[in-house]
Amino acid sequence: MKGWRSLPGVHLCVIVSFITQPAWAENKSGNEPENRINSNTTQNISRLTQIQQLLAQSTPALIQVTGVSLNKTNTGVEVTLETKQGDKLQPATRTEGNTLITDIPNSQLVLKNAKEFSADKPAAGIASIKVTQVERNTIRVTVSGEAGVPKLELFDSDEGLIFELVPAATSQLPPTQPTAENPVVETPPEAAATNDEPIELVVTGEQDGYRVRDSSTATKTDTPLRDIPQAIQVVPKQVLEAQNVTRLEEAVRNVPGVNQASAPYFVNGTFLVIRGFTARDDSGNVLRNGLPDPVGTRQIDFANIDQVEVLKGPASVLFGRANPGGTVNLITKQPLRDPFSKVEATIGSYDFYRGAIDLSGPLNDSKTVLYRLNVAYQNIGSFIDFVESNKLFIAPVISFDIGDRTKLTIEGEFSSANNEPALGVPAVGSVVSNPNGRIPLSLNVAEPTDRPFDVQTYRIGYKLQHQFSDSLSLRNEFRFSSYYATIDETFGTSLQANNRTLNRQYTERTFLQQGYNFTTDLIGKFSTGSIEHQLVFGVDLSRFDSPNFLGIGRAIAPLDIFNPVYGQPLGAPFTRFSSGFKTDALGVYVQDQIALTDNLKVLLGVRFDTFKRTDNNFVTNTQTQVSGSAFSPRVGIVYQPIQPVSLYANYSSSFTPVAGIAFDGSTFQAESGTQYEVGVKADLTNKLSAALAFYDLTRSNVLTTDPVRPGFSIQTGEQNSRGLELSLGGEILPGWNIFAGYAYTDAKITKDNTFAVGNRLNNAPENSFNLWTSYEIQSGGLRGLGFGLGFFYKGETQGDLANSFTVPSYVRTDASIFYKQDRFRTAINIRNLFDLNYYEFATGRTSVYAAEPLTVQGTISFEF
Repeated sequence: MKGWRSLPGVHLCVIVSFITQPAWAENKSGNEPENRINSNTTQNISRLTQIQQLLAQSTPALIQVTGVSLNKTNTGVEVTLETKQGDKLQPATRTEGNTLITDIPNSQLVLKNAKEFSADKPAAGIASIKVTQVERNTIRVTVSGEAGVPKLELFDSDEGLIFELVPAATSQLPPTQPTAENPVVETPPEAAATNDEPIELVVTGEQDGYRVRDSSTATKTDTPLRDIPQAIQVVPKQVLEAQNVTRLEEAVRNVPGVNQASAPYFVNGTFLVIRGFTARDDSGNVLRNGLPDPVGTRQIDFANIDQVEVLKGPASVLFGRANPGGTVNLITKQPLRDPFSKVEATIGSYDFYRGAIDLSGPLNDSKTVLYRLNVAYQNIGSFIDFVESNKLFIAPVISFDIGDRTKLTIEGEFSSANNEPALGVPAVGSVVSNPNGRIPLSLNVAEPTDRPFDVQTYRIGYKLQHQFSDSLSLRNEFRFSSYYATIDETFGTSLQANNRTLNRQYTERTFLQQGYNFTTDLIGKFSTGSIEHQLVFGVDLSRFDSPNFLGIGRAIAPLDIFNPVYGQPLGAPFTRFSSGFKTDALGVYVQDQIALTDNLKVLLGVRFDTFKRTDNNFVTNTQTQVSGSAFSPRVGIVYQPIQPVSLYANYSSSFTPVAGIAFDGSTFQAESGTQYEVGVKADLTNKLSAALAFYDLTRSNVLTTDPVRPGFSIQTGEQNSRGLELSLGGEILPGWNIFAGYAYTDAKITKDNTFAVGNRLNNAPENSFNLWTSYEIQSGGLRGLGFGLGFFYKGETQGDLANSFTVPSYVRTDASIFYKQDRFRTAINIRNLFDLNYYEFATGRTSVYAAEPLTVQGTISFEF
């Protein structure tokens, strides 16, 4: 075996130890001669010189790969990356569909006659092999299999790094010679060493880890996470599958600093609190494949979700209006080049039944037209009385390769759901002591005869990508979203003095919301001397339209929460509302990712938005308009003292238009968000990464009650959140994966006319912790058998901004057992293993939401 792979943190530890020598070691007696100052200064200068020399030595030079050769074998093919330093390369491999992707950091492809290497159908069972320079310091090897992901074994030899590839269905064919029509060697091949031992990294396409290296959410370009000067975490498909995720709050439970503010039994949507601030659907905090989606989290189904990316802090510089806490980007499954079919069925507690189908592949022989179709249906009950729901979900995607440099993707979604509502219970009797006893977790204060939440959601759009050259590309996207719903709701308004009689209100609502988003990005790569740039220039247009929101409010008899009697008659309507609004916005933005050196990068961005919102009250026949503009800058810097470690800092901002007018008839300014953040990201090994972030985030121009003129608002409010977040993800040992995080969040009111300054923001725990770990047996008769264990801690939270009551902390334990063999997988997932009775969150004194008790789900899936 050649080479020794050094631990990436060693040099950094030496530097830190050298810099932080104890101050108490110096003589502070006051009896030192005056020239001691000069001596100390000289020593400090000498020490600084040594540090600079050490940093220079710690930044490795790029390893050059001067040739790529290919040699067919009886079982597949060998690809050799020709270099004299093959033992120093540190490859990291992942899979996407039938494709094996290996990124090799700190390397440079320097071929004699081409910029990259490619070979089509080099061996039976392998569709293509490509070797490209994806970044200035990273080589990527991409291998696509025909029947499945090829198996890979890596060797280092005197010639370089050897990839030994075996197709998923090996054909015992003798080696064939290259032809003029199908050349497979970029440089004259040399005999591959056959006696070298394999290096430590052995990868098969069947083994995927919990670590994700790249993301496009933060920059609109595929950028390594370690090069992004902002906190971002990706929940990969492997974690989603291991936890059997079907709802968004189940996915983001794995992200530190993100908390849910909607019930798990409410199928309509998920509302999130990120870094202490609510991410609302209509505020641009939810993206779908990088495009703002005003329908947001409503009617999300994970049948077609590949991974979830969460960008912490303001993101208006790229996506326009949004609340400052963070942005959630849902990455959907895309068509595959090779035929793929999967069926899955789940059955579980509380009458949970779900089935899903995933189909993909080419529609023509040349594989220029691909498709993907995801279909899911579920029918589920709940531990809450009268609550049950069903949902049908269909998501087709089709892509067209229009020539070598142009691709068009058309994507659609349809969802139809029916859900009985349950809007929480009073705080007194749930999280606050009640002399009458404890409210049952199953209590529903609504009427069983209430009309269910009937929802239909549509999404359809396209993405057009064109590559003018290797350094210039164009991306144009459009999406139309529609959300139509009707619902009856009965909910509590106040608890009477006897602490058992709940006053209630009944409403009937019908509403339609539609969104239009059109975005064009021009992406260019160029150099100014030794400085490299990746420039994004974009323009987007959007409209969010709710033409008519209809509703009637009625009185309904109170309910005894400890002895409920349902079927109470409705009173006469006491209020009617009919309103609508429309928001039009135009944004222009530019961003430059600048590589000053291999280990020093700067991110600069600025956006200008102009918007107009029109609100109509059809009952009073009045109309109000709010218009304005906003600049959103962002500045970030990344310094990598050694290749696996990134130190970063950033400043970013956001804005959110505010509806309504003040007493004097003036319109409100947009809410603004400002964040300062510093952090460190580190690759602890080539399969395990960690990140630590410190931030200070301020939300300004918050509406507060006008203390002089009741019924009106003034814009004097301010809220601040500061804290730290730590995350860890990847593979510890072969088959043993971990996904963990911790968040400390200090979110408080700093200015307000109604609530006390210093009050904590509701649904924002000071401390939270998540850990999910799994192990899969790698060999022997039990190969494919695995186990998972998770712990989720959420500290106590305030139930309202008045801080009048708290929701207690809890620790939830989840577990799983699964078995995978070839294309078959079966699993049992257990949530709330110890059947803990607890409450997840609250939106007021009459709206406290219980969490699910012990829940067991069994899943079987098969690929063919």
